[in-house]
Amino acid sequence: MKGTVHYETRGNIALMTVDNPPVNPLSSGVRQGLFDGVQTALGDDAIEAIVITGAGRAFIAGADISEFGASASEGVGLHEALTMMEHSTKPIVAAINGTAFGGGLEVALCCDYRVASPGAPVGLPEVKLGLLPGAGGTQRLPRLIGAEKALGFILSGDPIPAPQAKALGIVDDVVDGDIVEGGIAFAKKVLAEGGRTRKIRDESAKVEADRGNAQIFADARAQAARRMRGRFAPEMIIQCVEAAVNEPDFDKGMAVERECFAKCLAHPQRAALIHLFFAEREVAKIPDISRDTPVGKIGSAAVIGCGTMGGGISMSFANVGIPVTVLEMNPEALDKGLGVIKRNYDIQVSRGRMTAEEVDKRMSLLTGTTSYEDLGSADIIVEAVYENLDLKCEIFGKLDKVAKAGAILASNTSGLDVDKMADATSRPEVVIGMHFFSPANVMRLVEVVRGAKSSHQTIATVMKLGRTLNKISVLSGNAPGFIGNRMLGQYTRQAGEIILQGATPYQVDSVINGFGMPMGPFQMNDLVGLDLGWRARKLAGVKPEDVPITARVADKLCELGRFGQKTSRGYYIYPEGSRAGQPDPEVVALVEQTSAELGIERHKISDEEVLKRCLYPLINEGARILEDGIAIRPCDIDIVYINGYGFPEVTGGPMFWADQQGLDTVLADIKRFGEIYGGDAWKPAPLLEKLVAEGKGFGSLQG
Repeated sequence: MKGTVHYETRGNIALMTVDNPPVNPLSSGVRQGLFDGVQTALGDDAIEAIVITGAGRAFIAGADISEFGASASEGVGLHEALTMMEHSTKPIVAAINGTAFGGGLEVALCCDYRVASPGAPVGLPEVKLGLLPGAGGTQRLPRLIGAEKALGFILSGDPIPAPQAKALGIVDDVVDGDIVEGGIAFAKKVLAEGGRTRKIRDESAKVEADRGNAQIFADARAQAARRMRGRFAPEMIIQCVEAAVNEPDFDKGMAVERECFAKCLAHPQRAALIHLFFAEREVAKIPDISRDTPVGKIGSAAVIGCGTMGGGISMSFANVGIPVTVLEMNPEALDKGLGVIKRNYDIQVSRGRMTAEEVDKRMSLLTGTTSYEDLGSADIIVEAVYENLDLKCEIFGKLDKVAKAGAILASNTSGLDVDKMADATSRPEVVIGMHFFSPANVMRLVEVVRGAKSSHQTIATVMKLGRTLNKISVLSGNAPGFIGNRMLGQYTRQAGEIILQGATPYQVDSVINGFGMPMGPFQMNDLVGLDLGWRARKLAGVKPEDVPITARVADKLCELGRFGQKTSRGYYIYPEGSRAGQPDPEVVALVEQTSAELGIERHKISDEEVLKRCLYPLINEGARILEDGIAIRPCDIDIVYINGYGFPEVTGGPMFWADQQGLDTVLADIKRFGEIYGGDAWKPAPLLEKLVAEGKGFGSLQG
């Protein structure tokens, strides 16, 4: 059995210590140990109370996630252990020394009393894995703190510190000093006051007060729809809490919880979200870089450029306490950029997410300059100017002259050649790509791009820096577009073709929105600005007849002064002050006119075809990226697309989703579309054909 629970006596108190390093999950040995320990204490007349705590930094950090979807193969199940605890005639005190998540908090809720160390976080994060608290959490917590508070806590899935848990009513006391001694002292106090047990299952005042208040659940459903669009588990959680409130019989409420938990367990979202849980940890592992690779210390940073990206990157450093020197070409641009940063922070203050003092502290970490000479002491310098390779190479040449020895030189390029930038220096081993996503202070993803000569220490340092910045770092090879934008090109090209062949921009966006993406491709074009590509083509002297057909409609809109949201007109019309676009019949007419000019016969395109034609080229290109070694694993691609491009979490990412559809089905459709429409997008990647021939999926490549 995995894990154990140590049993000892401290006078008339039995002390049970969960020991299953590193975080004490509820593995088979722990479940058995809880059952046996309580049984032993109940059989010993000298024992009057029980204290349960954890060894190390955790109380119990939840279920053993590797057992999800499988029955307990050894020892007693968790419900058996909890039943033994809940029927104890001797008071049980949970001494929460550290993390109490999921099943760990549910164990504590089966105790009669709960005390916690000040730094101990508690939470029920199951919703983030497509599940619900399945060991009585949805039934006991509403009885303890009321339905509204319980729903907010369970549906968020976010942990809270012990003092907040006490204020909420989840724990009885916060104990400074030794938590075991504090737990024993609390148990002795309970005994001195009569030794009363207190079973949450028998408490009814809170739920009786909520009974008949349907608004609690209406509000919870509305909030879940806004914050967790398309998620299955939230509705199951709400139904469970409804049962806790409306069903006086605790055991009948537990039956509802078991039924809803089983539905979550069988739902494909659960597998997808657990895949992402492991994937976030897997992407940090680089096969050719050992865990003991030396990692440089990043105590200061510099950023070249204080525009949208440079400002956001600077905020990312300041947000974690790293001083930043920000360079701009002139004082006016510098003042403007720093002013935007200050306004962004002030918005957070107005929303109650920061204090004015916190803003002052972060702004004090930002130093502006117009001289490269002032960057010499930085441990890392991030270039964040616009996408022009010649300009970036020029900047790296300047940095080579002023940066101190060992400083990392990084580019925020979204797809340009990192090796060319490295060649502009005498130290290519410290040059690397750090592709932040906009807004950089909000978005979690950083594509870390290794150059041909990037050292292992440089890579390891930047990957760790990503975690310091509260980002998810994914390593990419150096190739045009890296992972994300290389795949995105196929997606946007297909969207452009589809509207010329018979769909409208609004049908395409509606289908993509329905799939779960926050924006369709044409909504995204309006947000970014249609004029960016149009102006670039004009500067490059591209003749109208040489403009790619998929850009013809966008260019015509620009000729009409419709650049997107910035001009209140693009593919959509934006009423004054609104970011919600309205369809425009004139755009549909323009699309139809363009089709006619190109000699393309329009036909009805189903929503199913729209979805497949947008997403399957992503998957096909993802297979090529794996073949080329640009991405290490399929899950790296999934993490990039979930965190950088809004691919819905509940799918597990494009490569996981493809496996769920069946790669043989995906390949068959790719070949069918190739026969109908032609083009490179529909030439199957050899890896995709190989996997189908072998009856395998992308999951077989995870290693």
